[in-house]
Amino acid sequence: MSTTGATADPPPSSRMSSHRGDPLAALGSLPGVAESVESVRKAVDRVYGHRVMRRRSTEITAEAALRGARGSAALSGADWALEEVRRRTDFSGDAEARVMGAALRLSAEAGQLLSIWRQSPLRVLARLHLVAAASAGEKVGRPRQAGEPVDEPLIELSLPDAAEVSGRLEALADLIIAGTSAPALVTAAVVHGELLALRPFVSHNGLVARAAERIVLIGSGLDPKAICPAEVGHAELGRASYLAALDGYVSGTPEGMAAWIAHCGKAVELGVRESTAVCEALQRGAA
Repeated sequence: MSTTGATADPPPSSRMSSHRGDPLAALGSLPGVAESVESVRKAVDRVYGHRVMRRRSTEITAEAALRGARGSAALSGADWALEEVRRRTDFSGDAEARVMGAALRLSAEAGQLLSIWRQSPLRVLARLHLVAAASAGEKVGRPRQAGEPVDEPLIELSLPDAAEVSGRLEALADLIIAGTSAPALVTAAVVHGELLALRPFVSHNGLVARAAERIVLIGSGLDPKAICPAEVGHAELGRASYLAALDGYVSGTPEGMAAWIAHCGKAVELGVRESTAVCEALQRGAA
């Protein structure tokens, strides 16, 4: 990926495959990225060092999954109170309920796909879409084809055509399979941003993109117990901030890429804060 962009630069993923070596690692030298990476690392270390984690980490993981799903659904138009998510048992009703159900299914599924991700990321993405859609059909679990519309009303970026989607997905998969020395935050941010920019499926792209970010953060070893739900932070930062940061990613400029990575870092830190609060509540016997 180029670290010197202009307004006419091609999209980020189309430039990834044109660089030798480790293109994602170069992003670590963008202004402010090293600071974001270090801040995230310190925050994650603190919550992993909480005394409650030694005894009740499984409960923290389960709570993080629930809160992460709620946050991801909020960014896709289903902004429910946490207690409402806990109370509900049927998510097959209206459109918001179906979005929430999809987010919950993805949160549960992500941990089952870690071993496959590094060998076959496209297979994982297809599985995530299948789980989110919760239905069968020729459009489910595979990238969209020429002429197929995309149902993603909250993201209004121009939509790459099917041929570009195919090429950029392959480039992204090649990078993941080859491996990188880039920090987990950088890799997760690129995966998240690229999937949002491409919207490769006919639906549920935002939910899938955030689930993929979660898989990278867990599988990289940064958050092996899945207790730092970035989706919580993305929701707390707000949809307007999320979309503005995504514009920076799509621009491909150094400033835009750095801003997107920093935004993802803030989201992880807010997820850490959420789980720290859960740890403290458990310690007090209040939850």
